[in-house]
Amino acid sequence: MSHKVEAAFVPLNIAVLTVSDTRTLGTDTSGQLLVERLSTAGHKLAARLLLKDDLYHIRAVVAAWIADKDVQVVLITGGTGFTGRDSTPEAVACLLDKQVDGFGELFRHISMKEIGTSTVQSRALAGLANGTLVCCLPGSTGACATAWDGILAEQLDARHRPCSFVPHLKPVTSCETRG
Repeated sequence: MSHKVEAAFVPLNIAVLTVSDTRTLGTDTSGQLLVERLSTAGHKLAARLLLKDDLYHIRAVVAAWIADKDVQVVLITGGTGFTGRDSTPEAVACLLDKQVDGFGELFRHISMKEIGTSTVQSRALAGLANGTLVCCLPGSTGACATAWDGILAEQLDARHRPCSFVPHLKPVTSCETRG
């Protein structure tokens, strides 16, 4: 007889950052896909920004979100390739307390089925900082769908067994309106 207690769904506060020199919020299909997926899953959009690919601007925004008591997850799309302007991993890696090595490995494994050996050019990474999960995803809409559907949907759901990232995230207390 199993004595497992079913966990309840915990809505998380998730910030989405798109890093792009060419997109606008209106043409940002990758960021929009992440917003739609997290909302459909029952999570809350804490913030959404689009920045040019500038290491120090990216680092400043992500550091502020890591310090924000109301942001539990940061999803970044874009800037993970090999062009001279791609600097998201360099901007973020130094902010992490612990890197989640398996995230990039699993992302590339799943992507192999979709894009073949081109997946080796992905520098997707994730880590934890101040109770905040930070995930750096490629800028393509397909890559964001792969990351959400293949990894994040389960890992951001407290009901996923045997484990998820939810217990490692800072708690957020909701502010109730006084009656």
